[in-house]
Order: sequence, then C-alpha cells, then structure tokens
Amino acid sequence: MRVTNSGTPAPLAGGPSSNEGVAAPAVGSAGPALQATVVESEVLKPAQAALASLPEIDQGKVAALREALAKGEIRFDANRLAQLIQRYHGGHS
Repeated sequence: MRVTNSGTPAPLAGGPSSNEGVAAPAVGSAGPALQATVVESEVLKPAQAALASLPEIDQGKVAALREALAKGEIRFDANRLAQLIQRYHGGHS
C-alpha cells in the first residue's frame, strides 16, 4: 500500500485491490504510544487554538522597535545579524 496526500491508503500496482479481510484496529486496542498521542493532542488543542488566533506579526512590537531604533535607544549590528543567520542556516561562523 502507498499513502496518498489524502491520508487514505491506495493499493500499489500488482497488490490486492481491496482491504477485505484486513481488520482496522479498535480504538480501545490502540497501543500506549497512540493513546498518549491522542491524550496529548486533546490537552494541546486549547493552546493550539489560542496560538492560531494570534497575529503572525505583532505590529505593536514592530512599531516599538522601529521607534527605539530611530531614537538610537537600541543599536543594530548588521554584521552580527549576518553571522547569526549564517550560523542558524548551517554556516561556519
């Protein structure tokens, strides 16, 4: 079988064309790892929903940083930023 993007198994060429005789595992008989994953996902749902509701960019913080840069309250080191970007992406700095 091959897994497609839809998440539904699709038979491979030359393989059986149906799933007759293949029993799906019962929810109660899932292994401990699967049960832990289900519990974990239920616990994380409220946090994931809260995170999804946040804007991707906090415009208030962006404005505050721009203002602080303009006033000279914080300093910007382009060379340091470049080094950090290279290190993050696997460069040798």
